[in-house]
Amino acid sequence: MLRPTLLAVIAIALAALPGHAAEHGEKAQKAPEHKTTQSKSYIMVDPIYTTIVADNRPAGMLMVGVGLDIPNEELHKEVSRSMPVLRDAYIRNLMTFTANVVRTDAQPDVGVIAARLQAVTDRALKKKGAQVLLAQIAIRVTTK
Repeated sequence: MLRPTLLAVIAIALAALPGHAAEHGEKAQKAPEHKTTQSKSYIMVDPIYTTIVADNRPAGMLMVGVGLDIPNEELHKEVSRSMPVLRDAYIRNLMTFTANVVRTDAQPDVGVIAARLQAVTDRALKKKGAQVLLAQIAIRVTTK
């Protein structure tokens, strides 16, 4: 009784070998890379979340998705290196904005947010040349 079971297991293992070898051949090819855009001057910034406070309690979240268009290659490299500092400046500025201006019953002014982030970018880089591009702004209201 053990012999037929052993033969079946060996047959299944041998049948799987050609597929396994083909699988390794496919892995030798480079997997396609996901790109947000074809533009080499674009840098995507991870979404930024800040808390909306009402009546001294969290009332929701503001999410801002942003990217930077930097045609100057030297400035592009500088921004890539200093992205943690730039992201920190964005978060600090948006936290202040959210605490003072954003309410859960109205959509925030996207023009004001774009202008604030552009000013932060120019100030942090100590020069102009990186254009802020807003991708998405959303509010999530916390239910009671």
